[in-house]
Amino acid sequence: MGKLDGKTAVITGGSSGIGLATARTFVAEGAYVYITGLGTEELLKARAEIGDVTAVEVDISRLEDLNRLWQQVKEERGGVDIVVADAGRGEQATLAQATPEHFDRLFSVNARGTFFTVQKALPLLNDNGSVVLMASAGHLNGAAERTAYSATKAAIRSFARTWASELKDRGIRVNTVSPGPIDTPVIDTQDAPDVLRASLAAMIPLRRLGRPEGIATAVLFLAADDNRYTTGSDLVVDGGHTQL
Repeated sequence: MGKLDGKTAVITGGSSGIGLATARTFVAEGAYVYITGLGTEELLKARAEIGDVTAVEVDISRLEDLNRLWQQVKEERGGVDIVVADAGRGEQATLAQATPEHFDRLFSVNARGTFFTVQKALPLLNDNGSVVLMASAGHLNGAAERTAYSATKAAIRSFARTWASELKDRGIRVNTVSPGPIDTPVIDTQDAPDVLRASLAAMIPLRRLGRPEGIATAVLFLAADDNRYTTGSDLVVDGGHTQL
């Protein structure tokens, strides 16, 4: 038996990176999974890789997209047991360089998008369900050039505490995962990706980047019923970067 047999899960940002790895893990553990992403081609590729999942094109900063997602889940499944809010955006800018547009882009997706993803899921979220929010180790330190990004992740960490309190009487658990540097395809879109990987790994006590599969394992730990005594918590998976 799988840890998620009979469960319905929705994973935003499930078409690549950590979200994709989480979707693969959840399907392997018996869940029926919905994944969301921004591009049809990427979603089709992810669905072909994972297997029996439903892929929905969603921009979480758009309320009409979220309404359409949850209406589809309602019509097809009736409810949801696990929500993994993984979709997010990353950009760097110093305090001096940051523009209002940079600030608004990050908060619109990471903070506002996560907030309304979960709010709109509530009518469908079954009692004793689980919500896992993707924060970042960045909310625990003061990395330069990441003022707005880290602030959005601090907001997400705060959401988990408040929502865990609000939803405890329904048995719904809310937790965050805070990854450190993870070797995802996003790195390959940067200038000199191998140099970037090496510089990031040098900052980590374990001297290596994390893998998406490792974060997926952490998400599974928080989502599964055999861990029903954890709520409002932050699971840091960063190779010791913020802990040592």
